[in-house]
Amino acid sequence: MKAKVHVMLKPGVLDPQGEAVKSALGALGFDGVEGVRQGKVIELDLAESDAATAEAQVEQMCEKLLANTVIESYRIEML
Repeated sequence: MKAKVHVMLKPGVLDPQGEAVKSALGALGFDGVEGVRQGKVIELDLAESDAATAEAQVEQMCEKLLANTVIESYRIEML
C-alpha cells in the first residue's frame, strides 16, 4: 500500500523559502505571482494491507515525525 503525505506551513506562519521563490520568479519575469507557499510531499511504501490500519499508522508517523504540528499542517492521501 502507498501513502502520500502533503505537509505545508500553517496560514500565518512566515515562509522564507516561499518568499525567495516568489522573488526569483519575479526576477525571471513572472510578475503575476502574488504569493508562494512551499511545502513537501513524502511518499511512503507500506507493508500493511489493511487501509484503515495503514492510514492510522501514517497519521501517527505525521504526528511524531513527518510534520511539526505546531507550525505545519498535513494531509494524507492513501493510494
